[in-house]
Amino acid sequence: MALLNSEPCCPFRTAQSLISGKYKQQIVWELMKHNLRFSELLHIFSGITSKVLSQQLRMLESDGLITRTVYPDTPPKVEYALTDLGISVRPILIAMLEWGQLYLAENKKISACAGCHRQ
Repeated sequence: MALLNSEPCCPFRTAQSLISGKYKQQIVWELMKHNLRFSELLHIFSGITSKVLSQQLRMLESDGLITRTVYPDTPPKVEYALTDLGISVRPILIAMLEWGQLYLAENKKISACAGCHRQ
């Protein structure tokens, strides 16, 4: 999301663009639990392609929300982790979870998501 220091920026739009994307919020959610390898993330998100996951991870990394560590193993091991900035998104995601639960309850709908338990 490369912001120029001289540009006026809207804080809401900035936050929104940093965590918007088909999988960005879910990736951050999973990394709140523990660091994960690329293959583990690929397995968690059934239906995602390697290309899309790579793009989402690159954007999160370039925006400073996650780090990518390459270990010199054979084959190379790559692990993703949240930065302090990424960890600071936690209250936002928790609030979204709680609001979603409220909405489902008020509309008498049952959650079909087993992976969204509270962190």
